[in-house]
Amino acid sequence: MSSMRVSGEGLVLGVALDALFGDPKRWHPVAGFGRVASGVERWVYGDSRRRGVAYVGALVGGAGVAGVALERVSRRPVVHCLVTAGVTWAVLGGTSLGREGLYMARVLERGDVGAARERLSHLCARDPRGLDARDLSRAVVESVAENTSDASIAPLVWGAVAGIPGLLMYRAVNTLDAMVGYRSPKYERFGWAAARLDDVANWVPARVTGGLVALCSGREAWRVLRRDGAKHPSPNAGRCEAAFAGALGVRLGGANAYGGRVERRPEMGDGRAPEVRDIRRAVRLSAAVTFAAAAVVWSVR
Repeated sequence: MSSMRVSGEGLVLGVALDALFGDPKRWHPVAGFGRVASGVERWVYGDSRRRGVAYVGALVGGAGVAGVALERVSRRPVVHCLVTAGVTWAVLGGTSLGREGLYMARVLERGDVGAARERLSHLCARDPRGLDARDLSRAVVESVAENTSDASIAPLVWGAVAGIPGLLMYRAVNTLDAMVGYRSPKYERFGWAAARLDDVANWVPARVTGGLVALCSGREAWRVLRRDGAKHPSPNAGRCEAAFAGALGVRLGGANAYGGRVERRPEMGDGRAPEVRDIRRAVRLSAAVTFAAAAVVWSVR
């Protein structure tokens, strides 16, 4: 029980560190994991699900082993709290997400659509060619909504459930999904395990995110979440996007292009199409949801 109490305090301290400093500028552990994962991929890649399962199992299992080792060498309560805080800071991405959103808001506010198109890849894999300011605004709002769960809420949920190993294993799963979890000829089979495991790992956090959005903003978010959350082809992203749509009074969804392939997604929400000014509103809501999650962790630590 004392370990969970200190872990809760460490999680909250990690949220504070992320809010103050954002991602580490150098020697980022997640970037280091990504380099290791790329090296392992070159070694084990094959166009089969079996190889993809082995790839994900080895890397996520390795992250879990590292987490258990950190737990064991930080048994003293104060040390455990500080190590948990450091790991939480390393795996959270809420502040960096907000900074990317605000960058997009600034360049679009001054009419620099070209710069916004070039930067969009920092938030999502959508093809920016041909997107105007309104299309880009929708893409950013949807990305901020979905990534609020991935970058902030899911790590806190898994940290609260499984401590330092939970934090590291979740971030490993999410990073691998971002690297190989695509429906492309190369990764259709090899990336299957990463994509499915990411869906499982985010099932509860996405719904927690939707509930926290409603808690922070009111009934309309809850109404749209319940009505439209299951419309999205992703079992998780739709919950976040629907809640944000209701909270912001906008309509999300529509046609999205990914590398020459167009996906038409059902619309969520009853409001107008997102505008540039809605990006800043989405960023503020994302931060509020993260702090609400930290408050919940603190209250039950």
